[in-house]
Amino acid sequence: MDIKSKKIGIIGTGKMGQSLLRGILAAGLSNPEDVYASDVYEPSLNSLRDELGINISTENADIASHCNIVIIAVKPQVIKTVLRDINPYLENKLLISIAAGITTEAIEAELDEDRHVIRVMPNIAATVGEAASAICTGKNASVNDAEIAMEIFNCLGVATLVPEHLMDAVTGLSGSGPAYIFPVIEALADGAVYEGLDRENALKLAAQTVLGAAKMVLETGMHPGELKDMVTSPAGTTIRAMHVLEQNGIRSAFMDAVIKSSERSKELGK
Repeated sequence: MDIKSKKIGIIGTGKMGQSLLRGILAAGLSNPEDVYASDVYEPSLNSLRDELGINISTENADIASHCNIVIIAVKPQVIKTVLRDINPYLENKLLISIAAGITTEAIEAELDEDRHVIRVMPNIAATVGEAASAICTGKNASVNDAEIAMEIFNCLGVATLVPEHLMDAVTGLSGSGPAYIFPVIEALADGAVYEGLDRENALKLAAQTVLGAAKMVLETGMHPGELKDMVTSPAGTTIRAMHVLEQNGIRSAFMDAVIKSSERSKELGK
């Protein structure tokens, strides 16, 4: 399927829905006249129409009836109602859900038997075009469906395919993960402020340091341990710092955070 020739609709225009709209248009995946959005809050829709030139509606059925690709970006507690409203219009169309914790099986249970369903878990970094998104497929989804989802969510950052039973692990890692890193950036900056650097520059340098380290992992393909060794010279400043981090259990703390978040995701999904 050539996405450029299809109409894309997004139901729900909160932070994630708006990020998707802007990402799709910025990447040139679709033209504004072929993009649709719905929400219960009309002033927000009007602002998006004026800013982006897209089509808007307060009726979800309008989006499903007009579009070949329908993305649901609503809160989990209202998704069943939305699915029942749009089900009659989904024949031979692709439905993508980013509702947290809602499995493809639960989505398919509200739809006709032949519906094509994809589930995606992006994270909050979609708001700056740097999301980490995991994609899994429903029982009727084709390879082409998965490729479409990959293309859409790669325009917001990096997307990868995973089996659905691993989506709880994804929740613990990348879904919740930005929240683990924000205190790290703040703490790094605090250390520099303690040593006399002003707060503004300390935060800027701390954030860029984290961004640069992440890019090195992604772009070099090297193991993080190898990259660490590149910075760590014998009897130098970095190895002294690493010793302190290891004494304070940095690795086990982050591992435990991912594990506990994953366990909670499993509990919420029952």
